[in-house]
Amino acid sequence: MLNYITWNVDPVAFSVGPLEIRWYGILWAVGIYLCYLMQVRLYKHDNAPTDWPDKIFMYMVLGVIIGARLGHCWFYEWHEAATLGLEPVQIFAWNINYRNPYIEHPLELLKIWQGGLSSHGGAIGLIIAALILDKRHFHTGINWIFDRLVIGVCITATCIRFGNLMNSEIYGNPTNMPWGFLFLRNGDTLPCHPTQIYEMLYCIVAFVVTLLMYYKWDCGKRPGLIFGVFLEIIFFTRFCLEFIKLDQEAFEANMLLNMGQWLSIPFILWGVWLIVDAVRKPAVKGIPQKR
Repeated sequence: MLNYITWNVDPVAFSVGPLEIRWYGILWAVGIYLCYLMQVRLYKHDNAPTDWPDKIFMYMVLGVIIGARLGHCWFYEWHEAATLGLEPVQIFAWNINYRNPYIEHPLELLKIWQGGLSSHGGAIGLIIAALILDKRHFHTGINWIFDRLVIGVCITATCIRFGNLMNSEIYGNPTNMPWGFLFLRNGDTLPCHPTQIYEMLYCIVAFVVTLLMYYKWDCGKRPGLIFGVFLEIIFFTRFCLEFIKLDQEAFEANMLLNMGQWLSIPFILWGVWLIVDAVRKPAVKGIPQKR
């Protein structure tokens, strides 16, 4: 029986001259396209206008990419002031020893080849995009939109976590379990929890559950119910999984909960409220229209 799995995959899929095409980018693109195909299928099932899938695709792609980028730079790029050549900031009686280079130099946000993407930031970007989309075009309420969108988002999230695995990034603490991964590219000497795979698995579970809720149990008639269940599966599981993950940034070392857990709590609470609210309200027929 294997003691661990050796992982030493090149994150670059292929090169075109000086341009490197990475597995992470390919999997992002595949995930977004599969989400779009799912929206086409779901909106056809609902007899929605034929141009709605294209509209939601445009808004959501922009929302998730911009939100994920800004979220990473705002939530995770805090460093000790001395390492940035800056002085600590004093706010009232507190000395803030951490500074964010993207706040100091906002144009650095455009350097998308540096830094990463945040799933929580992507979620916030999707919410803002849905609010704009609903106000300008759909008028259904964002719960109706997300009840369908999250089914496809589960597929996208699965692809993205696979991309994290191909990058040998965002994984767990050392483990003695036989499925531990030894990430050679990072110079590790101990096998670690492949939390990217764990997250892929709970995204697949979320996909199956939300798909059954929509097609088999007809939960789409209760706006917010599918969305709420999705939030609980994704973010409650993410909250628990963070206990066995390595900190992404040094500033998280002395935190009671890490950044991923703090950011998950509002989504968990929102999911509970959505479920309770959807169950209490009567089912709706057809596509709701709010003006």
